[in-house]
Parts: sequence; C-alpha cells; structure tokens
Amino acid sequence: MLESARILLPILASGLAPPAIYLARRNINHREAASFVCSALTCLSVLWLLPDVLRGEIPTLTVFTLYPGIHVKFAADGLSILFAFVSSFLWIFATSYNIGYMRSLNEHAQNRYYFCFAVAIFGAQGVSFAGNVFTLYLFYEIITIFTYPLVAHHQDEEGYEGGRKYLVYLMGTSKLFLLPAMVLTYVLCGTLDFHVGDVLKGMFPADANPTLVTVTYVLFIAGLAKAAIMPLHNWLPSAMVAPTPVSALLHAVAVVKAGVFCICRVILSGFGLDLMGKLGLGLPTAYVAAFTIVAASLIALTKDDLKARLAYSTVSQLSYVVIGVALLTPSAVEGGMAHIVHHAFSKITLFFAAGAIYVASHTKKISLMSGLGRRMPWTFGAFAVASLSMIGVPPVCGFVSKWYLVNGTLQADQMVLLCALLASTILNAAYFTPIVYKAFFEAPLPEVEHHVHGEAPLTMVVPLCLTAVISVAIGIYTKPVFTVIEAFVRGF
Repeated sequence: MLESARILLPILASGLAPPAIYLARRNINHREAASFVCSALTCLSVLWLLPDVLRGEIPTLTVFTLYPGIHVKFAADGLSILFAFVSSFLWIFATSYNIGYMRSLNEHAQNRYYFCFAVAIFGAQGVSFAGNVFTLYLFYEIITIFTYPLVAHHQDEEGYEGGRKYLVYLMGTSKLFLLPAMVLTYVLCGTLDFHVGDVLKGMFPADANPTLVTVTYVLFIAGLAKAAIMPLHNWLPSAMVAPTPVSALLHAVAVVKAGVFCICRVILSGFGLDLMGKLGLGLPTAYVAAFTIVAASLIALTKDDLKARLAYSTVSQLSYVVIGVALLTPSAVEGGMAHIVHHAFSKITLFFAAGAIYVASHTKKISLMSGLGRRMPWTFGAFAVASLSMIGVPPVCGFVSKWYLVNGTLQADQMVLLCALLASTILNAAYFTPIVYKAFFEAPLPEVEHHVHGEAPLTMVVPLCLTAVISVAIGIYTKPVFTVIEAFVRGF
C-alpha cells in the first residue's frame, strides 16, 4: 500500500466541473469549455496514477473516519484505472457530441443537463477509486440521484414514467439489498475495507459463517441493479426516453459500467476467488448471467426502435463481464475485465450513431432507415464497425474479450456457458446485420429521404468516428488494456 494524496486528483478534477458549469451558465461556450477542461484534467490525473499501479503499488488515502472500520477511503489498482480512464476519456467525446446534439435540437434546460452529466462522471470516478463498501455505496447513489434528471429530461409523461422506474429499480434495490449487505459485511468482518491488491484473498475471515457469507453475496448481487442482470434489468430499456447522449452515458460510460464494475470489485476484492470457489458462488452467478445474455438478445431481435434494440443489447453485453469474473478462471476474469473497456468504446459509438441518425433524419425506427447509409456514410460506417465489435468479429475489440471468455469457459469445462456465448454471437449478428444491410443496400424510402440532406453536425460525427477507430485500434493492439489487467490479477 502506498499512502498518496494523488488519488484524490481524478475525483477533485471531475468534481470541479459541476460548479464550473454552474458559474458559466450564462455563456454556453464557457459552459462547454468547462466540461472539456475538467474531462481532460480528470483523464490526465488518472493516467498519473498508472505508473504506480503497474509497479504493483496500491495508492490509498483515508479521508476521514466515521466509526471504527467505517471510513471514506480511496484506493487505486488496475480495475480502478480501467473504469476511471474509460469514464473520463469518453467524457471528452461525449462533451463534443453534447454540443452538436443539444444545439441542433435546441433542447431546453441545457445548464441542468450539463451539470447533472458532470456530477454523474464525478460519481463514476468516486466508484472507481472506492477503497471500501461504504465509499462505493456513497458514490453509487450519487450516480443514481443525478442521472434521474437526465432520464426525465424531456419532462413529459413518458420521461417522468421512465424516470420513476429508473429510481424505483436503482434506489429500491440499493436500499433493500445493498445497504443490508453492507451491514452484514461489517458484522462479519469488523471493517468495510476491500482487500485491494489480491484477487484470491477477500475481506471475509476464514471462520465467517458460510450461510451468512452466502446471504451477503446474494444481497450484493441483487443490490447492484445497475448491472442489469435479469430480472432487475427493466429500468434500462425504460431509460431510453432520455436524450441520446444520456443513453450513451447510461449504457457505455457511467451507470451500467458502474454496476458491472461494482460486481467485479465485490467478487474480486470483497469475497475473493478462493472463497467464491469454496462456497460455490461463482457458477450460479455465471448461469444467471448466461440466461440474461441469451434472453436479452432474443428480445432485442423484436425491437424496431433503434435505441430499444441497443438497450437490450446492452443488457446482454453487460453480463459478459459478470460471466467472466464469476467463472473464476484466469482467462475468463481477464476477458470480463477487458469487456468493460471494449464494450464502452463500441457501445458509445452505436448510441452516438443513433443520435446522429435522429438529428439528421428524425428517424428512430429501423424499418425506416433503408438507404440512409448512402446519405450518412460516416455515421453508418462507424455503426457497422461497432456492430462488428458487438458480434465479436476480428479485428474489432469485442472479438478479443469474447476470445478470452470462450477460453475461460473451456478452462472451467462449462459447455453450457460456452454454448450461451456462441448463441449470443449468432443473435448479435441477427439483430445488427439487418440495420447495416438496410442502410447501405436497400432503396431509400421517399417519406424519409427528403428529410435527410447529409450527416449530422461535425461535433457529433467526429466523436463517433473516433470511438469507432479506437475500437479497432484496441482490438489490434491489445497490450495497453491487458497490461493494466495483468497488473491487477498478478499472482492469480
């Protein structure tokens, strides 16, 4: 462990954005500049911690103690760096995209929108570096509270209904399950500190009651509904009433990634792989995740609304991360962690593309997108690349994490889970390929074509093209992501 105040820098940098946005609320250029500057500073401060983590150090800092064993504490390891970097780096692209989207549609309440967007990223940074369950819970709830105004942004009946469901699922599960899990953990362990730096040994003592430990584990998994494991997934498609940049934030950066990150943290630094294997907790979790993968993919096939199809795709893809860490094999754990990064870049590209299509054509229905690829080649080209990643086609990054996950199922000798992964690949192809085919190879529909005069604004198209290119780059050059992962799983 390395006591270091530098660990606060990403949290402070992201925390500067909301007040800066508020102070610049009367000047839209200054408001957007504040988002750019704070996102860049956050990203750089995360990278500043990377050399220590790669050397095997664990920067930590206890800010203050509320009660013996209960602190506001931060710690950084490879898992922290992965999530913190992805959320801060993609915030830069999302800020550019927000400018084009919000201005093109002349959206209302833009100051509130940018403020809440920034607080959500601040919450994601806090979750990333949480050194114990209490700190994780605190920032997990910050994300939920401040993304509610984003979900209900349009302030119409549909928006309020989606927002209510969002709060009921996420706040309800955290109060009913996550809070009791935290209490039980304190009773069993005498502390809430994660065992950061060793994925084998968790925080629970060897003589802890196995039944109570199992109950605690189930409460944790049920309380982390942001991971959208079925049946606690329905909030996510309902949240699609939000503006498209919010959907990208929810599905690729902050909210759902916070959910699967927390599950990774609880399994790998809370319970530890040794205890997970001893109590047989991994395989049941993996089977629930496998069911989610296949069922959500089947539902996605039935959706004609593009954002709804992408939403169920997200429900499915998130469980790749869960199935990876729950399998408890080296290849699966590495594949699950890598998918946090790979899915983020690919899925944000898909949602950025969906928003660009809407801005340019005011079309949400897949059935109305025939021929649009001819008018919007950059947008649909990037969409096609990101779709290949979701399917798992090389050289795009989704192939890499799926390869590791498939090897992990073979290491665990779990043919049922292998079949689920292969089936999901076929289903992914079945619901993404028709979109690309319609856009490029079908004749345009007259009632849509005359609305489309070209691409969306460059502030939207450039970010989605760049994230698509990065999806290919990290699929070909895998070393940066896996160097951080290997530093985290050192000794496994």
